Amino acid sequence: MKRNLTASSAARNLTPIAAAVAMLMAGASFSAHAQDAVAKETKPAATADADAGQTVVVTGIRASLEQSLNQKRNSDSLVEVITAEDVGKMPDKNVADSLQRLPGVSVAAAGGGEGSFGENDRVALRGTPFGLTLTTFNGHSVGSGDWFADNIIGGGRSVSFSLFPSELIGRVTVHKGSQANLLEGGAEGVVDIESRKPLDFKKSLTGQVSLGTVYSSNSGKKDPQFSGMINWKNEASTLGVLVQGFHQKRTLSRVGQENQIWYDKVEPGSAMAQGIPGAAGAMTNYLGGTAWFEQQRTRDGGLIDIQLKPSKDLMLDLTLFHSQLDAPNINHNFMQSLGRAIGNTWASPGYPGANVTGTVSNGVVTSVNATIPANCTTCSTMSGSVQEIFSRPVAKSKSNFINLDGKYRVNDRLMLTSKLGTTKGVGETVSGALGVWMPWTGGGYTMNGANNPIKYNIPGADKFSIGGNSGDPYTYGSHVKAVDKETYGQVDATLKLDLPAISSLQFGARVAQHERKLDAIGINSNVAGNTAADALGNRANLPLGGLTSFPNGFNDLGTNGAGYWTFSQAAVNGWLSKYANYSGHLRQNEFNIKEPTQSAYAMLNFGADSFSGNIGVRFVHTKEDVDRYELNPSAQYVIKNYTNTYNDFLPSANFRLDVTKDIVGRFGISRTMARPELGMMAGLDLRDQQLFGIVGNPNLRPIRANNAEIGVEWYFAPKSMLSAGAFYSALDGYVTYGSGKATFFNQLQGKNTEYVVGTPINTTAEVKGIELAYVQALPAGFGINANYTFTDGKETGKAAGSACGALVSPDCTLIGTSKNAYNIGGFFENEKLSARLTYNFRSGYLNGTSRNSAAFQSSIGSLSASIAYQLTENLAITLDGKDLNNPTVRSVIHTPGVADMPGALYKNGRQIYLSLQGKM
Repeated sequence: MKRNLTASSAARNLTPIAAAVAMLMAGASFSAHAQDAVAKETKPAATADADAGQTVVVTGIRASLEQSLNQKRNSDSLVEVITAEDVGKMPDKNVADSLQRLPGVSVAAAGGGEGSFGENDRVALRGTPFGLTLTTFNGHSVGSGDWFADNIIGGGRSVSFSLFPSELIGRVTVHKGSQANLLEGGAEGVVDIESRKPLDFKKSLTGQVSLGTVYSSNSGKKDPQFSGMINWKNEASTLGVLVQGFHQKRTLSRVGQENQIWYDKVEPGSAMAQGIPGAAGAMTNYLGGTAWFEQQRTRDGGLIDIQLKPSKDLMLDLTLFHSQLDAPNINHNFMQSLGRAIGNTWASPGYPGANVTGTVSNGVVTSVNATIPANCTTCSTMSGSVQEIFSRPVAKSKSNFINLDGKYRVNDRLMLTSKLGTTKGVGETVSGALGVWMPWTGGGYTMNGANNPIKYNIPGADKFSIGGNSGDPYTYGSHVKAVDKETYGQVDATLKLDLPAISSLQFGARVAQHERKLDAIGINSNVAGNTAADALGNRANLPLGGLTSFPNGFNDLGTNGAGYWTFSQAAVNGWLSKYANYSGHLRQNEFNIKEPTQSAYAMLNFGADSFSGNIGVRFVHTKEDVDRYELNPSAQYVIKNYTNTYNDFLPSANFRLDVTKDIVGRFGISRTMARPELGMMAGLDLRDQQLFGIVGNPNLRPIRANNAEIGVEWYFAPKSMLSAGAFYSALDGYVTYGSGKATFFNQLQGKNTEYVVGTPINTTAEVKGIELAYVQALPAGFGINANYTFTDGKETGKAAGSACGALVSPDCTLIGTSKNAYNIGGFFENEKLSARLTYNFRSGYLNGTSRNSAAFQSSIGSLSASIAYQLTENLAITLDGKDLNNPTVRSVIHTPGVADMPGALYKNGRQIYLSLQGKM
């Protein structure tokens, strides 16, 4: 096929289907590692002006460094930039993978306390919670969903990056400083994902495709990876169409130990308090053990972009996007139960009459062993262990948007732009537990430090047997679905001015209607007229033909569990399908939030000689209209409405000074805001067994931040930079958790029960730190890049009922703040070979509350590598590796006044990607 194919000959010789087939046969690279095709064909927005007719040619790692650094250098505010080419030379599988290498950017492999799943999922700036960072797509809002129920219930602001594969990237700009023309909602900054545009390609027809596989070491499975793109534009560059698609699978098998399920104080008078000196009032592990998580993730979707330029003064750009992650999964838990609240009665203090021995250290029961004397008539018959298999046969998330951009040059002085669109995110999970008790009583454990596994002594764990307590199984579960959508419209104008040092005035207005609705349905028996216990709680209905064993990967984790028996995913799902249905609204969990907003801004851009910048103000009006179900005095659930409105004036100023031709100094100040997580205003997340929960607060105020940053950048050589900066942010309205008690319906008990609850409340906080970065292209094709971020964050408000406001042992740690984070990497490239190696590290941080304690994520580092070989001009082969050091994801549980305790430990294994890629 001729490379100078014109639009007319393409239309004459190739139907759309034939063009797609030809593209596939030729083999073209859309995925990461042959991005030089796009770089050669594309005019990046920040380095090319279509109206001026300039074209920037970018190819290779070193050229991508130059492009990113030039865009950073020429910006009036503090930004970090990643281009498609840079992503293409790393094993980046979604946008968050790319962002984690930037200074001041934090990522996490999960949305909350559910643990790690081997894929970066959330992005935050400067050690703050994810909800304080706004993510946009081509400058407009984008909705996303979650497949994990806790995040479906409690989230709503932070975007799940698992829905945005790296193939979408044309460029990503991270705005650390604010300016008036940026969309409000990011108190700590804005991440803008920019896709490629059809008319930016140089040739009339461009195609790329990637065919490959991923091997996951823990599961031992190989899964397909496909992505493709075709772009066409006419010879006059007045009409262009871009089509992208992706289909990517990964089989996850995570080995782990989950100890955080239930820590609590030993009750005076219990067998443990009587048998272990000093145990009364100490913290002990009442429920925890081995956890094996299985999941198959399938990500499907694509993007269509149609650009029309009927005249040199008018441009229309319609973009449609869809991404869906199907992630059915199952968590096999083999747990030891020391029987505090699930004995003969819910108030049982645990093993009365049992022989209990053990040790206590720093307020924690560090070892315990409980045995039941033979022929004891007063002893508890409580089982010492339980097998609970929690399946989610449906678990999926979606992100969609339709956006129309307009650009009209009124005259030489005035330019108008507009956006009109709608976006929707959906999160949905259908879940059900199969719980069975073992016939043995007693047991124990030994702790060996907060960062190490607990050694559990579970009688009979290596034998298949059922029969503890009544011998019948139990179940709980739900069908939870959240729909989050926004419709928006905005108009912006740029007016060129002939004033001394004032180059232009930008102004605009935006209106939006945001809504989030949560539905929750309970699990029931599908036997007409019967309760769930009649069918799901019948031992005769257990799927005993579907037994399997825990994998050997637990040996690598250092825990027991390998060889333990469990029910397979297919067996549990078959049992649920046969004996369960989902009907009847769980009203206490449901809510509907409507959030209309209006905003307007004005911003002056100035520049003279070596000094430039902008100054402006944005005004925002927000209304929060929250409907949720609450118990009335008659113990009936009725809708209660909460309405709040607030106005925000958000001034900003950014200054850039070219100290010399190689040194750039920056200073910025701003006031920003973020609206509270929607789930925090109305969500309800209960733990029926532990009688603990999180209850939303519909009267939460927005989070406002006063920010300042200063920095200097030295561009000491081509494709090289050394920079240093400092930042400070004072947060008013930061959300922490108070404590109290409230009554809700308990699914396990079948009645209204009093819970200890945590409630989001507003307080104050501050974040400050420094950022250092170094990038240099070395001789002979080598190069190095490194950065380091120090962040100090803390609550300052000491809100009543919060951990920071405690009179004894206050804890003012800020959620998400790692004091130290760094990235270091090296690369090599020549005409045929390119390779990169990078190591990413962040120190421990507070991940949130876990039951009635605080869960701290321990320090973690990850090694990744990529190597690509150009077989021909149009064909390349790549080999990528993620998490090559097979890191252990650890958390510890902190309770004020006592020693830290082991939380969860997980190993997801290594991921190896092999792909064949090409271009035309």
